[in-house]
Amino acid sequence: MRPFKNYAQLPSENNSYLRILYLLCILCLLYLPSSFAEHTRRWRQSTYEEFLKGTAHGVAVRSDGRLELAPKFTLLADADASYLWSVRLDPKGTLYAAGGSPAKVFRFDSNAKPTVVFDSSDLSAQAIAFDSKGALYVGTSPDGKVYKISASGEKSVFFDPKTKYIWDLAFGPDGTLYVATGDKGQLFAVAPDGKGELFYSCDEAHIRVLAFDSNKNLIAGTEPSGRILRISRSTGQNGGKNSKAGSSVPAEGFVLYETSKREVTSLAVAPDGSIYASAIGEKPRGGTAAPTTIIATPQGTTSITTAIGGPGQAQGQIQPPFLPFPSLVSSSIYRISKDGAPEELWTSREEVVYSLGLASDGRLLAGTGNNGALLAIDGRGVFAQLAKAGSSQITGIVGNSSGKVFLCTSNPGKVFSLGPEYEAEGTFESRSFDAQLFSQWGRLEWWSPPPATAAKSASGSSAVHANDPRIEFFVRSGNTDDPSKEWSRWFGPYTKSGVATEAPSARFAQWKAVIHDGRPGDGIDWVSLA
Repeated sequence: MRPFKNYAQLPSENNSYLRILYLLCILCLLYLPSSFAEHTRRWRQSTYEEFLKGTAHGVAVRSDGRLELAPKFTLLADADASYLWSVRLDPKGTLYAAGGSPAKVFRFDSNAKPTVVFDSSDLSAQAIAFDSKGALYVGTSPDGKVYKISASGEKSVFFDPKTKYIWDLAFGPDGTLYVATGDKGQLFAVAPDGKGELFYSCDEAHIRVLAFDSNKNLIAGTEPSGRILRISRSTGQNGGKNSKAGSSVPAEGFVLYETSKREVTSLAVAPDGSIYASAIGEKPRGGTAAPTTIIATPQGTTSITTAIGGPGQAQGQIQPPFLPFPSLVSSSIYRISKDGAPEELWTSREEVVYSLGLASDGRLLAGTGNNGALLAIDGRGVFAQLAKAGSSQITGIVGNSSGKVFLCTSNPGKVFSLGPEYEAEGTFESRSFDAQLFSQWGRLEWWSPPPATAAKSASGSSAVHANDPRIEFFVRSGNTDDPSKEWSRWFGPYTKSGVATEAPSARFAQWKAVIHDGRPGDGIDWVSLA
């Protein structure tokens, strides 16, 4: 049988079948280019973790996935110190900071120029305090003493506790100086004439921090059981209380709360009577840890040293702080209400809290390491990263009567101020986004809540017009993962969501937001780039 020469020679049913196949092939060829084309995708950012990968200046990153203006954060001074542990204000409002190494205390004038008012051969000036007359007292570590510095700058030993570490100093309402020490877990009370007594001795190795609650009760944080204690004089047989230093009546300690962490690093008391405490480190399994004896870091007692150091360091010499904390060190912040009920407000396995304070708006501030981030935490479980100091740790926080907050840092030692005014303008640059292939960049969309009532000037007129752009966006692109001068310029500003960007086609892209007008509450909930 001869083969078919053409379609006409096929049976009619086969002819129809091949015609259908032929048409399908033509349709496939017509569809082929679009089938290989990449569909539109969107790069969307809306979470705290995503926004933290960007770079913020004057913009706070909130844990609920929101960008908003932050309080003004300003570098005041770069002290001549590797680290600063404590920052305090004297009765006149003059700023002081203590640190090392070696031990130094700085006074900052109205222009934030530092002057050394105390130094010694000790490793660190760990704590400072002022009496009602403005006299300065300094506690040093290790093998330290409490010094008193006169108005003329002369220093003298005020009290020698004969212990290894002096961790904190606090003056009581009656002028008694309380000295928290380690490694025997002792608290001393020193009268204004320098005569001291052992006020309280606990089972802990270290009494780390001191504060007074709203009822003027002495509060202490410990290590290694992470306890928060209320310490007061015992009630005598006559039914009264004796709170004078030098009294033979012993003090009693009551555990307000035992945290799940090893070491209480800071305390803060709110106007409503709430006590805030930060604690770090994991407790060993099977019970309370044994007391440590020699501490690597004056601000943190979770490491043990006295080893042979590097070149130039004598055998057995304590290594200078701050050694990096182990990656598994965790941190938590707790609130104890006025009626004694405890709750955990915040926890992290990445940030280590070294200091607590209160902002002018009542929010709790937390100074952290080892990325030097300042956090603000409210009572609803929402927190925000307000700023980064550039130093590794924020180790001290204090506020003045006008609402301005001062912070000190370590690695290196610097002093900053925060608020109470907000930044007039904030910028946020996203991380660079890798589309994985050469791409065309399309529409930029975002969501910002409607503006609040425009601020009024002193004359009563609107300070900000409703039509003025509160938020401006910019976009750029390039073909390297790290944005550089070889990328395109910034295109924009874009003030309306949904506009097409002008950034040239490339594999990588980045957006930048500028928040204007300095109005708290202005912010961004999410951003999407096609």
